[in-house]
Amino acid sequence: MVELKDFKIFSDLSPKDLSELESKIRKIKYGRGEIIFQEGAPAFGFYLVFEGQVKLVKRTLGGKKQILKLVGPGEIIGETTLFDKGVHIAYAKTLTKTVVGFLERGDFFDFLIRHPPVVFRLFEKLSEELKAFQCKLAERSYNGSKERLARIILRLGESGIELSRTELAEMAGVSSKTAIRTLGELEERGVIAVDDRKVTVLDHKSLEAMAEPFPFRLSDNLII
Repeated sequence: MVELKDFKIFSDLSPKDLSELESKIRKIKYGRGEIIFQEGAPAFGFYLVFEGQVKLVKRTLGGKKQILKLVGPGEIIGETTLFDKGVHIAYAKTLTKTVVGFLERGDFFDFLIRHPPVVFRLFEKLSEELKAFQCKLAERSYNGSKERLARIILRLGESGIELSRTELAEMAGVSSKTAIRTLGELEERGVIAVDDRKVTVLDHKSLEAMAEPFPFRLSDNLII
């Protein structure tokens, strides 16, 4: 389990400031497959992931799902509603046993007023994710399913996060049928090995040749 000082936006705070902020955070434990917040629910603050892995998912009107991002320890979720006081536009669901800390909007803003450097680190974090989503949008427009899946499989291999074939499809923005067919092709070629939810990369060079990585590095516990 990470500590508050391990979160990038709070990494420069003094022990005294960290202790003050810690007193405002309510930690909550979740089992695997539990919902942290629902799409369309009012947002009253945001969440810090201290332990475990969480997926943020957007549903379409037709019932399809798109995994927007996967986060692990040291990352945050629900932060996009901080400034507009709106509702959550996606839902957050745990992939493993998870511990999150909930920080209420008013308490956080009160802390920001007295610790303005945190605002800049938060904006830096939001800007990083915005660039990643812009790259993913371009990827959806110009890259095929094989290239998209290859990039995600490489990132999953680095992070240790395991996804089902359906979740891989939702992450890459392809149909389950396409994901299953593509994974089968890669497995036949000896590029990967698939065992239930675990995808093992056997030939990194071949997979890297297919993938088009983002032109910058996200944190190890964030996959978009």
